[in-house]
Order: sequence, then structure tokens, then C-alpha cells
Amino acid sequence: MNNMLIRPTEEELVNFGEPDFTIYNAGQFPANRFTNGMSSTTSVEVNFKRMEMVILGTEYAGEMKKGVFSVMHYLQPVKFGQLSLHSSANVGIKENDVTLFFGLSGTGKTTLSADPNRLLIGDDEHVWSDTGVFNIEGGCYAKCINLSAEKEPEIFNAIRFGSILENVVYNPLNRSPDYDDVSITENTRCAYPIEFIPNAQIPCVVNRQPSNIIMLTCDAFGVLPPVSKLTPEQASYHFLAGYTSKTPGTEDGVLEPIPTFSTCYSAPFIILHPSRYASMLAERMSKHNVDCWLVNTGWAGGKFGVGKRCPLKYTRKIIDSIHNGSLAKTLAAGKHENFGTFNLTIPTEIEGVPRELLNPEIAWPDKEALNREVKKLAGMFVKAFKLYETDVDAKVMKAGPSA
Repeated sequence: MNNMLIRPTEEELVNFGEPDFTIYNAGQFPANRFTNGMSSTTSVEVNFKRMEMVILGTEYAGEMKKGVFSVMHYLQPVKFGQLSLHSSANVGIKENDVTLFFGLSGTGKTTLSADPNRLLIGDDEHVWSDTGVFNIEGGCYAKCINLSAEKEPEIFNAIRFGSILENVVYNPLNRSPDYDDVSITENTRCAYPIEFIPNAQIPCVVNRQPSNIIMLTCDAFGVLPPVSKLTPEQASYHFLAGYTSKTPGTEDGVLEPIPTFSTCYSAPFIILHPSRYASMLAERMSKHNVDCWLVNTGWAGGKFGVGKRCPLKYTRKIIDSIHNGSLAKTLAAGKHENFGTFNLTIPTEIEGVPRELLNPEIAWPDKEALNREVKKLAGMFVKAFKLYETDVDAKVMKAGPSA
């Protein structure tokens, strides 16, 4: 947690006083599953009256940082009127433009926000305030599975003395980690101070409003396009839906992708009703004229087991085109088409990205199989969104897919 939270200065420690919030982590010591309300020997509980968190029966270090995040999901909107978000964020070195990346575990928040042309504000937990964006944390909690210097150089090079590897197998003779070894778990991690990223924004605060929001999803159905431009209503819809596929390495026992809908991309952590966060997001996007994009980092050309996951190099090209404004210009020039059932606006060209990759109807060789998967996923969206149909207006309801 010293790596993950904002580290106090020596002067601040001298005048620290009493803690506002205390975490008790008992590690392996189990919860009594026969107690009322318990369903297993693992228990993670937050008491807002006592401002305490108790963790029993789990050694996953991420529970502590997410506990703090849950507290912020209550304090920021209620006490300060600010929007807490499960997102990464970065800022352009030249243009000083801010981008927020929304997404669940395994969608690419940490990987895609680490960009040599941009300063990293943070990789997971942020607050969108009246003056700009700031990081709740002071470190990064990166996945290490199949990590390489070639694909993710910023993260690879951040793992050095002072960082903490979690569940990573290493050679005891030369102490060299093997990031491809998942014999302990696929959820291998590293916690390192954000200062270990060479182009980090220190302090992790930018007094500038976001220009772009990128909603990341890892679609194992291979149905959603690699990138599409969302209307404000579609942005609200997809934020509330929070669709992705849980991939191996994100949760214990997940061996193949499982479709999931996690509202506000934060279902386990939010305290208030989802519509509260969604309305705050819509208000800020409208006020500051923020563009919103849906980016699929999952499968293309077929579903999981048939197609292939979208290569990271092409996803980076897509992100670059958003940041340099070329994608917006492409769409403004009329170089786009509509993706039917989901009613998404997709570009017909992006420099460095194959044309056939941009549209699933071209990428899939088996059109009948595509139609089946489209219908299946659309039905899941409609079913999942029934939870919010009384909380949103008609325009947002119509912004989703037609089953």
C-alpha cells in the first residue's frame, strides 16, 4: 500500500494525527462462513460509520486498494460533489489534452494509458473534479502475465528495486522473473510507485478538463468493432451497461472469457445508485464538450477460439488517431459507416490499421456465425439494461442495440 497510495512527506507524517480510515487485513485467516450473511470463508467488509475495512480469508493485495476506492466512491460524490471513476488517465505532452480510459480488469487501461507521447496521470482510479482530473493513488498495479519489453516497455522497465511482484514465479538462482509462468495464478501483478514510469505526471493532478473518454471493452464474442464514436446518449448507455468479457487472469477460476456487465465499469466498488454516477458523467461531458469512443480490445474476425484478439499495435494506432485528431477528421469527412444492430458509427479508414479489421462484417469470413453472435450479445445488453430502464430517459434507452 506504500507503493499504491499517495505517499506523505516527512512533514505530513510529523503532523499526521489520527487516521481517517483504517484497514485490517488478516490474510489467510478465514471468515466464519456459517455466520449470517456469509457465503464463503472470504470476507471483505467496509464500515462507513467506523471508517474501517476488515479483510478475511484472501491474500489478494488488490482488495486493499479497491476498499479505499469504494470509500472514495462515496465521499467524492456525496461530500465534494465530484465524480469518482474506475479509469486510467493521461495527458498529451504537447497539446496538454486529457484522456480518460474507462474499463474493467483486462481491457487495457494500464497498458494503453502508458504512452511514450503522453504523461501518465494514473492507471486505475481517478476523480473528475470541477477543475480537472486527479489520481486517487500514487502507484500502479499492473498485470504481469506474458509481460515483455517489446509490447509494454514502460511497465516492463518500471519493475525494479522498490516494486513488489505478486504471484510471479522467478528463477531462485538469478532472481529473474518468468512472466509467462502462470503456475500460481494467471492474475500475476506488480505494484510500483507511479514515479517509476519515466513520463508520469507528478503530482498526479491536471487542472484541465478531459477532451476524450475512451470506453474499453474486451469483447470475446468478436462482435463489437475495434473503435466507434458514441453519441452522448450512447455514452450514457454503455457506461451504465459496463460490458466486457472477464478474461483469464482477471479473476480466480476464469479459464476462458465470460461475458459480464459491470455498471459504471465499477459494480463491485460503487456505493450509490449507478444512475447517480451516470448523470454526473453526462453533465460533465455536456458541459465540457467531451468526445466519447468505444474501443474493443477483444476478439476480431470471430469469437473466442475462432478469431484472434485485436493486435495491440493496431489498438495503439486507433488510440493515436483519437489523440492526434485524425479520427475525428475522418468521421467529419464522411468516411464512416453504420454497424447495424448496435447502431454504432465506425470509421472506414485509420492510418496503419487494416480496412477489414475496422468492420466486423468484413472481418468475419462466416457471416451467418457473425449474425448469431450479434443477436446473442444484443440480447444480453437488452436484458442487462432492464435494471436501469426506469432511471434513464427514452433517448438513452434507445441508444443501445435492438435485440
